[in-house]
Amino acid sequence: MENKKIPLYLPIVLAVVLVVGMFLGIKLSNNQTLGLLQSNRSGNKIDNLINFLNDNYVDTVNRDKLYQQAIEGMLQSLDPHSSYIPAEDFSEVNDPMTGGFEGIGVEFRLEKDSIVIVNTIPLGPSERVGLRGGDRIVKVGSTLVAGKKITNAQVMKLLKGPKGTKVNISVYRRGTRGLIDFTIIRDRIPINSVDCAYMVQPGVGYIKLNKFAESTIEEFDQSLQKLLKSGMKKLILDLRGNPGGIMQSAIHIADQFLSDGKLIVYTQGQHSPKESAFAKGEGLFKNHPLVVLIDENSASASEILAGAIQDNDRGLIIGRRSFGKGLVQQQLSFKDGSAVRVTIARYYTPTGRCIQRSYKNGTEEYYNDYLKRLTSGELTNADSIKFNHGLKYKTPGGRIVYGGGGIMPDIFVPVETGANFKYYNALINKGVIFEYAFELTDNLRKVYSNKISFDKFNATFKMTPAMFADLIKRGDKDSVKYDPNSAKQMQGKIGLLLKAYIARNIYGDAGFFPVLLEDDKIFDRAKKEIARMK
Repeated sequence: MENKKIPLYLPIVLAVVLVVGMFLGIKLSNNQTLGLLQSNRSGNKIDNLINFLNDNYVDTVNRDKLYQQAIEGMLQSLDPHSSYIPAEDFSEVNDPMTGGFEGIGVEFRLEKDSIVIVNTIPLGPSERVGLRGGDRIVKVGSTLVAGKKITNAQVMKLLKGPKGTKVNISVYRRGTRGLIDFTIIRDRIPINSVDCAYMVQPGVGYIKLNKFAESTIEEFDQSLQKLLKSGMKKLILDLRGNPGGIMQSAIHIADQFLSDGKLIVYTQGQHSPKESAFAKGEGLFKNHPLVVLIDENSASASEILAGAIQDNDRGLIIGRRSFGKGLVQQQLSFKDGSAVRVTIARYYTPTGRCIQRSYKNGTEEYYNDYLKRLTSGELTNADSIKFNHGLKYKTPGGRIVYGGGGIMPDIFVPVETGANFKYYNALINKGVIFEYAFELTDNLRKVYSNKISFDKFNATFKMTPAMFADLIKRGDKDSVKYDPNSAKQMQGKIGLLLKAYIARNIYGDAGFFPVLLEDDKIFDRAKKEIARMK
């Protein structure tokens, strides 16, 4: 089936996230530290070539850059997930894994050359001194930042810093004359793994995990205990969009659901002997109904967890085929602060499945797999999914499962498609709904923030016809051509997303996701299925 024959317009939801790329199923170990790979051993071709270029090339060469490119070239020839991390990028890549960073504790966005505070981290240093959502940062120290062309990276460099250090900022706050000065003492700021955890309905809890970091175990256990105290008897665990992370965190969470002795995962490589992880039988939720949600962006540690649940016949997997990343990385650090993460093993689910997709045709084709799934019809029709019948496995309960490319859910739910999504997606991609939500939030903070609970907001707020008309006008200004029929058909979805963004600006992710889930086909199917489970 060719893409040009059937135009598919897919729903896209954009949230403000920290972009860190695909997490890599990392095994924690004692990192070996080496110097720069600049050995003077005779016969070292890389050293000899770079020395030759340095002495003879027509122009000046950058030795460090040449070494970096040599390392990157070596790793790219191995597999798509072995990678080099430059020293200047290491914190950005590693902070999500450690579960935090050191800074002032704000979520910001750049709005018309202004740094606008979206939210302050609860109990963080900025909240403690009185900084609020909606404040505009005008100066950081003696540096004027308002009205300047400034990037996110530059803002982060100004605001982040070692714990205990001070930073002075001046902000503009609507309704207040002049600037307000704050002195903020930087602190350790958590990057949460649990987006939200709440009771969907009596007896049914919901937890959404966005990654598997060092802090995930504690966060997840606290969320699970909180929901159990609220009367949870059944759980929907959402791993959609979760790119993975630290394997040990996924193993611990799987252990919460499995009885003693059940195999969770095993790893094996050419130079890595087989290592198996088993449940200890001490889990808090090993005897209750469980549904796990996955999609094409659930990868690595997410697939370890989903595979353990599926292969042990422990719960129901709902959604779409996962990414298919089954390689284990180990980190090698260098004295200059850079590092490499190298594949050392593959991981296997309890039935013996290797989830890793083939990468024999190169990295580019490997990462274009989403497009291939789309054009083949896999995302919209379960009958279009092609299984490798040579990699067929059977669970203890008799279910047939397949290896060779991700976890296939027990119940497939296709993506929503149709021509009407073209207008809806254009509004999202241009940031029209997101930016309008932010402006509305500025006007609504006095009404809702700290005065009205999220439940009351959720019950009372609705996009008005005037808001909808204003949003369409803003779309026109941003070159989103108005489509009357599509706008009418998608008005409900547009209004819900607008409401979700406003809820996030005021109440955080604990407000965003419950609103967004009100129109979520996979989540709806999960609620129906879990209601039948005993």
